[in-house]
Amino acid sequence: MREYLLVLFCTAAVTYLLTGPVRKFAIAAGAMPPVRARDVHREPTPRLGGIAMFGGLCAGILVASQLDNLSKVFSQGTDIRALLSGAGIMWLLGVLDDKWGVDALVKLGGQMIAAGVMVWQGVTVITLPVPGVGPVAVSPTQGMVISVVLVVVMVNAVNFIDGLDGLAGGMVCIAAIAFFLYSYRLWYGYTITDAAPAVLFSVLLIGMCLGFLAHNMHPARIFMGDSGSMMLGLMLAVAAISITGRVDPDLITSELGSQTAATHALVPIYIPLLLPLTVIALPLADLLLAVVRRTWAGQSPFAADKRHLHHRLLQVGHSHSRAVLIMYFWAALIAFGTVAFSVTNTGRTVVLALAGLCLVGLVVLLTPRFRPRAPRAVQAFVPPRYRRRPVARAAAPVAEGTELTAESAGRASSEPMAELSAEDKRLLGGVPKGSSAITGRPHGNGRGR
Repeated sequence: MREYLLVLFCTAAVTYLLTGPVRKFAIAAGAMPPVRARDVHREPTPRLGGIAMFGGLCAGILVASQLDNLSKVFSQGTDIRALLSGAGIMWLLGVLDDKWGVDALVKLGGQMIAAGVMVWQGVTVITLPVPGVGPVAVSPTQGMVISVVLVVVMVNAVNFIDGLDGLAGGMVCIAAIAFFLYSYRLWYGYTITDAAPAVLFSVLLIGMCLGFLAHNMHPARIFMGDSGSMMLGLMLAVAAISITGRVDPDLITSELGSQTAATHALVPIYIPLLLPLTVIALPLADLLLAVVRRTWAGQSPFAADKRHLHHRLLQVGHSHSRAVLIMYFWAALIAFGTVAFSVTNTGRTVVLALAGLCLVGLVVLLTPRFRPRAPRAVQAFVPPRYRRRPVARAAAPVAEGTELTAESAGRASSEPMAELSAEDKRLLGGVPKGSSAITGRPHGNGRGR
């Protein structure tokens, strides 16, 4: 675990340190497209944040290759080489799109090429575990098609949710943490070495997201752009493919002693690609709804609009930060709920806990304008939006029939002047008033200044 923490820290640190220079480079290179009608931000913001994330990925892989336990991943397979090849192609395609713009069909073709390069290097689905049947072998053509489709779907799902500050990076980070917990349990809990690449990929993803989120939270100083979002989606797909179809359920059956216990322990593996799909359930649902909505309206499925899930949260009345936190909550609930159900032996407890958390999430979702006010004793320790605002004192009314004398009027007008210093009063006294401020001539006998 210490080696994984070291890789995570190095990846996050390099990503964080590179983001500042990359932001200056993006501004100098003109990678700051104007604000569009469907955008939420109000000022042009530089993109190309994926450059810093790719640098963090390379640094994390370099550190992992020098560690004793993790270096075995490099020598026992070609997953790392395939990841770098596919991520490099996807990153280059995203950089071109962030700077000059790329047609949607050309972008789709580039995504398929990146996926095909990884499949050619061995990252492909070999078997599909089916409940009650066991591992079912697929032909090379079928495995290639399944792998390419999975990569394209995940890449576009992550790209679709990249609409609010910190949304895509945070949700991918949550998905990577859930996937890390599951794959780490398979490797060290059941000594399945085929799960080792997925563990390393998840750690790299977490580090990249954490390092970039420090610059991308609202208000964002830089966007990851397509160069970052498509690369994150590809890494999620690679982690899923590297573990799905390579883990033999018979190994876990021998460890647990019964097929029933093994089936319960491997719920995400016995249902093909369940865990990878649950960790991006919200982005995937947003992708499917967008395709159906645009196709039904006679538009291209790739036509951009302002009707994604995060846009609807803003339209309901949630603030920018609250909309992002709500998406975080539901993503974590689905991802960690699936992991918990595959680990614990008491599924009823997990279901009840998830139901309770769902109720809490619905209450927060339906109360967008609710702002709790903290007690006066703790107001100094909470954000300003949760403090009680002081009630402004209304001016004392003048009784009917009471005349405002010159003395009282002068005293009322001089009260604000009492708060000024002598130098301020002298400067204010020299400011012309009345017609003098307009004509530039003193008011009175007409003599010059």
